[in-house]
Amino acid sequence: MKIVNVTTAVVAYHGEATLVRIDTDEGISGFGEANPDAGAAPVVGLIHALKDDLIGEDPRNVERCWEKLRRRHVFAGPQAGVFVIALSGIELALWDLAGKAAGLPVYRLLGGKFRDRIRLYADCGDGDDPAGSAAGCADRARRMVEEGFTALKFDIDDLDHPAKFDEFNHTLGAAELRTMVERVAAVREAVGPDIDLCIDMHARYDVPSACRIAWELEPLNLMWLEEPIPAENIDALVRVRAQTRTPICAGENLYLRWGFRELLERGAVDVVMPDVPKCGGLAESKKIANLAEMHYVPFAPHLVSTPLGTMATSHQCAAIPNFLVQEWHALEEREVWDSYVVRPDGGSIVQDGYIDLPDAPGIGVDLDMDGVRAHAVSGYSVFE
Repeated sequence: MKIVNVTTAVVAYHGEATLVRIDTDEGISGFGEANPDAGAAPVVGLIHALKDDLIGEDPRNVERCWEKLRRRHVFAGPQAGVFVIALSGIELALWDLAGKAAGLPVYRLLGGKFRDRIRLYADCGDGDDPAGSAAGCADRARRMVEEGFTALKFDIDDLDHPAKFDEFNHTLGAAELRTMVERVAAVREAVGPDIDLCIDMHARYDVPSACRIAWELEPLNLMWLEEPIPAENIDALVRVRAQTRTPICAGENLYLRWGFRELLERGAVDVVMPDVPKCGGLAESKKIANLAEMHYVPFAPHLVSTPLGTMATSHQCAAIPNFLVQEWHALEEREVWDSYVVRPDGGSIVQDGYIDLPDAPGIGVDLDMDGVRAHAVSGYSVFE
């Protein structure tokens, strides 16, 4: 079996999502997703630039193909950023193809499964109120619990907060801090003590601010406080974690296993959150999970993907022992999100806050080309 073509499509979801298709001389195709928040153009360009290095390769040699691209282009930035994002999308498509060729679900190729279904947390953003009010957050939290979710996440960083002192320096003042705490307290009161609650700060703050909010939220029993400061300064993150009982989670903007080595060795986090269609792909994120397990740290992937990247990530989460929970970020785009794929059994992918792993070969879902074409971003071809 040989690769004969690599093509892409770009669809609307949380901005732009890049889908990857790899075709073979035996008529089997695999599909993956690369996940750039900043726009699809550079990722699409890189995938097409890398295509010639894949033509003629056996797609079942997934890690060989991955390493060939990474090592052959060592001066093109394969340590992080757009190159790794493009590589991730290609790698997911290779695993889908390898599974289909073997007649096996991807989790079997990754070593088998520890669990039959994947627990999700609903990313609730700013709540039902566009202004991010405490009441709007509480309303959305109750609604998600009624839908079966046992874990939720809310954002509390507000760049337009009226109490901000400065456009660039986001050091917390008393008024902004009070608003943050009120929002989280309202959610906790709405859902009770037994629902896991995560809070995201999108790496916007400094060490004093991170410590202040972490201290204030200690009585509210968070599952984690997510990236209160950027994760690239390990010493600073260690200082934050050392000063609070609130668990700290980070890693959505780190790449490859090397990006997580020092984070774990220095004890900077309580939970790691690689983004699988961004950090290097399924095999690489499994290696990150194994590294985390050596430090007794749970694995809870960040994920802003269509159902294609979501289901691929679920296979990886099934194949590791230290999986905690997986992000689901389609609450505000549910109709579009659901339109992109169909499961062989015809059911919904997300049911009662979980994803049931399919036994179908490959990733286990088929693209709905009508949905893809309906939401294709203009200016890009659709697998041509």
